[in-house]
Amino acid sequence: MMKRLLLIASLLLTGSLLFAQDQPQSLGIVGHNHLALQVKDIQTSAKFYREILGLKPIPVPDNLKAIRSWFDIGNGQQIHLLAGRTASFVHDKDGSHFALFVDDIAKSERFLTQHNIKFHKQVRFDGVVQIYFPDPDGYLFELNEKKK
Repeated sequence: MMKRLLLIASLLLTGSLLFAQDQPQSLGIVGHNHLALQVKDIQTSAKFYREILGLKPIPVPDNLKAIRSWFDIGNGQQIHLLAGRTASFVHDKDGSHFALFVDDIAKSERFLTQHNIKFHKQVRFDGVVQIYFPDPDGYLFELNEKKK
């Protein structure tokens, strides 16, 4: 009887160890693919992302063209614009925002001024100059000069 109990206990322990080894320890995230933003006017927002942010459009399937616009932001990452937002919101620099690197912050500031885009400029605690500005829907972008 004792041998039988030891055998059952051994089988249960072996099975639970095998089961535990088969369980993932994390989600296994290996990278960022895209961020989806719901916008009021797909054409207005797409024009902003193309002409002001300078992002390269990605082809969208024909059946989605009226309600989607996709953009490449580099390194396999994308921003997807989705039509249909009806609620208004305002982001501020101390809340939700997207931080992006630029080569020359002074050049970026001149570009925004030239295009009459209102922005907030500040110097971060470590001396990095930052510029914050909204897209047509109020999503806030932060520009930082990449250290050389």
